[in-house]
Amino acid sequence: MKIAKEFRWEMGHRLPNHPGLCKNIHGHSYYMIVEIEGEVMPNGMIIDFYDLGLIVKPILEKLDHAFLVYSKDKKVLDFLKKNKMKMVVSEYLATVENICEDITCRVVKEFRKRKFKNIKQVTVKIYETPNSHASLTLAL
Repeated sequence: MKIAKEFRWEMGHRLPNHPGLCKNIHGHSYYMIVEIEGEVMPNGMIIDFYDLGLIVKPILEKLDHAFLVYSKDKKVLDFLKKNKMKMVVSEYLATVENICEDITCRVVKEFRKRKFKNIKQVTVKIYETPNSHASLTLAL
């Protein structure tokens, strides 16, 4: 059985070495679906949607209305620090693929900490635009 919950957040970024428009500072209204596959427990659920939110929302609160800046992008990093802007410094370029991998790994880490025995895998799908997304599935 599979269940899924949707999440949204706003975030800025740039790809400093991109040959096109993405080298400019810009942002997206990200839309994410977290899908859980597992066995239904005696209470009739794989996991309570409320509990799923408790796992995912703290991860997204750090990103919401922040600028995801690559640690080697000194020009933008210095600007954000100087102006005391909300930022998250990453060791990766802020592509939707890298963001998806990062969030999926964080979500799975939280599931592993909580030792859900009935959950087999987690899929995270992140839409950067309405028609562009990345997804990753990891087993527990």
